[in-house]
Amino acid sequence: MRVGFIGLGSQGAPMARRIVDEGFPTTLWARRPESLAPFADTAAETAATPAELGAASDVVCICVVADDDVRNVVTGEDGVLGGMAEGGVLVIHSTVHPDTCAEIAGKAAARGVAVIDAPVSGGGIGAAERRLLVMVGGDAEALERCRPIFETYANPIVHLGELGAGQVTKLLNNLLFTAGLAIGQAALDLGEQLGVDRARLGEVISSGSGNSFALSRVVSPTGLDLIGNHAGGVLRKDVGLIADIAETAAAAPGIVLTAADATLERMGKSR
Repeated sequence: MRVGFIGLGSQGAPMARRIVDEGFPTTLWARRPESLAPFADTAAETAATPAELGAASDVVCICVVADDDVRNVVTGEDGVLGGMAEGGVLVIHSTVHPDTCAEIAGKAAARGVAVIDAPVSGGGIGAAERRLLVMVGGDAEALERCRPIFETYANPIVHLGELGAGQVTKLLNNLLFTAGLAIGQAALDLGEQLGVDRARLGEVISSGSGNSFALSRVVSPTGLDLIGNHAGGVLRKDVGLIADIAETAAAAPGIVLTAADATLERMGKSR
């Protein structure tokens, strides 16, 4: 099975490396030559355009940042779909709006190409250690075709339903994480006001029923600032996406969105 991969950032590059190292014939494309440089000593081929990559691949994985980025590399001029043959599978690993996946799937179907959405969680380290969480929406048969590829960097791989279900699940996960940052920060701040050492309080809670991954990120007084500088923009994007989905569905997000917005405000990343 020939694999194409676009999106060689901090998340995508380790994923692509695992695919290459497992022996899948792999073609890469990147806007910046420096993104390809780490693969110079591997068997991976490079393509001049996304369309050329599509023509060389049975499965194409997309791991770029935002909705417009996905559209540009897939359906833009010299996009992936322009080269893919009938029977191919396009995998959207990016975290984007489900409507974007549906839009692309409609265009792909006209060419006989299947689309599944498969956002991931676990970071580059998770990919390198083969323990990424992959959340999949779309056709079960298409997923099974891609499973051997996913297994090079992921465990578990969870099929959640129709196209877009993976995106909704990933966005809910990120919403809860963002909300948890504000809640954890508030608990630690309150502890300090009541005379409890912040680091010791964090140590205790990490072994108690109130523990969470988000809390562990804000035990340091500068933890929230560091996250804001590193990932604040992405969290703002994802919270905005799930808020829009909820509004469109007339669903009440409740306090989790309120807490997430509080986190973004403290980061200086209000949506």
